[in-house]
Amino acid sequence: MNASTEEVSMNTYAPVVVFAYRRPDHLRRTLDSLMQCQGFDDSRIIVYGDGPKSADETEAVFATREVARSMLGDRAEYHFSDVHLGLSSSVIRGVSEAVDRFGRVIVVEDDLLLNPYFLTFINQGLDRYEHDDRVFQVSGYMVGVPELKDFSSALFLPFTVSWGWGTWRRAWEQFEPLATGWEQLRTVHNTRRRFNLDGTYDYATMLERQMQGLRDSWAIRWCWSVFRNEGVVLFPPRSLVDNTGFDGSGSHGRGMLRKFSTPTDILVTTEFDLPKSILVDDDVFKFAKKALWQKNGGWLVYFMDRVRRLFRN
Repeated sequence: MNASTEEVSMNTYAPVVVFAYRRPDHLRRTLDSLMQCQGFDDSRIIVYGDGPKSADETEAVFATREVARSMLGDRAEYHFSDVHLGLSSSVIRGVSEAVDRFGRVIVVEDDLLLNPYFLTFINQGLDRYEHDDRVFQVSGYMVGVPELKDFSSALFLPFTVSWGWGTWRRAWEQFEPLATGWEQLRTVHNTRRRFNLDGTYDYATMLERQMQGLRDSWAIRWCWSVFRNEGVVLFPPRSLVDNTGFDGSGSHGRGMLRKFSTPTDILVTTEFDLPKSILVDDDVFKFAKKALWQKNGGWLVYFMDRVRRLFRN
């Protein structure tokens, strides 16, 4: 354990870092769901608030911070920026500081609704696989996969998601903000196809646009870092997180044909077993890719994305 790490070893609950910006109503719902999670009372809460991008956002930014203070009070630790950093810089900074202090972290953004079992599941995963370098993340979100509706065990998949997750210092140290080697996506067909989950989701174009300065995403660089290290992520068979940010209020998450939100009334409340072997089941991976393809809009979005790329080029 790093000498700078605070006393997290005395408490198996990882600190929860909440990232907020200018959506007070979204944050209120997120914090309400977080406060109803099992283990909330035993979890350290740290709130990061980005600064306004322009004067027009000042009121919403400060209203969002007031929601955090009024709901959490002295229960939380606050880091509010005077300047606008952007989501990527905010998340990278907050996660890096948390894992340096505590060795592990749970990350929640301000457009998520959490199942009461969310913290328990993430913490159990962080405890179980803390020392296995193959596991890079524990995810609370899972795309809806009909074939997994009766599964009682969590599972491993070789990709990341950014909606309610946890990780460790030893994994986050592999995060490469410069996405070393990303250029091979343009020249090595097999690498591009594997990164795109066999053509299921166009992560490669997302990363290319990131490295060209056309988008601002920490998540696609984290996805590449895990891919480069042949890492896996622990998922629940059914989602413990619902994303409410597809209403156009956020910096990302738009897209009428992309249906990744999981209605809260079907979120599960039962516990899941954790797998003893760190293996990606081929059938489960196939089912997950099929669900991703359908949730992302299938062939229609595929062709729309191709047309947009042609015009950009």
